[in-house]
Amino acid sequence: MAFVRWLKRHLVVIAGLLTLGYLLLPNVVVTVFSFNNPKGRFNYEWQQFSTDAWTDPCGVADLCGSLSLSLQIAGWATLGATVLGTLIAFALVRYRFRARGAVNSLIFLPMAMPEVVMAASLLTLFLNLGAELGFWTILIAHIMFCLSFVVTAVKARVMSMDPRLEQAAQDLYAGPVQTFLRVTLPIAAPGIAAGALLAFALSFDDFIITNFNSGSTVTFPMFVWGSAQRGTPVQINVIGTAMFIVAVLFVLAGMVIGNRRNRQKA
Repeated sequence: MAFVRWLKRHLVVIAGLLTLGYLLLPNVVVTVFSFNNPKGRFNYEWQQFSTDAWTDPCGVADLCGSLSLSLQIAGWATLGATVLGTLIAFALVRYRFRARGAVNSLIFLPMAMPEVVMAASLLTLFLNLGAELGFWTILIAHIMFCLSFVVTAVKARVMSMDPRLEQAAQDLYAGPVQTFLRVTLPIAAPGIAAGALLAFALSFDDFIITNFNSGSTVTFPMFVWGSAQRGTPVQINVIGTAMFIVAVLFVLAGMVIGNRRNRQKA
């Protein structure tokens, strides 16, 4: 009976931990197999412990080139989508204009639309414009579908802001630029950062839209897909593990900074 009572009290925590473990299981498998030394071309069965792939992550031809290209596209797409998305979010929340409701609805279309439909539509647009498929078409496509996610994240933050804080700054003779830089922007910063991180992850990870609009350009997800048909080099697991570690470090850094700010406020 004591065990049953304990289980009832901690059922939600246990269910949460089990769900988290289930979600992290693929990352654990990727990390473990990054230290594998497969006998054949495929890294699907554990053979022997080795750190060779970690000492030479660029040992596979074109792997680091495709990774560098994906990072460049993700970085520029994040910058473009974050700037445009932040401006759109402020406009939708702070201003009243005609077709505001229609714009609010249209913003969610890229999030709700199947990626293959969006990819085919973008490909048709680029071909009709006579654009050469490659880096720039991928970048434009990524900015377009990341924009909705940034607008949603920033808009939620802006809607929760207290406008009286900005009015107080203006009462203290702060100009519009000072008010925005010292009051509005710091308050909206968590939403902007969340949208930027989400945009970077979506852009770096995208395959379907990129595959339609890349031409002969090969990004990292496309390299992984092509390699999986001929063999899966261990270096792919190394890159995946490194990206996962970097993401975890970013989350931990954000938590530490947030806790320090809360302590300072207290």
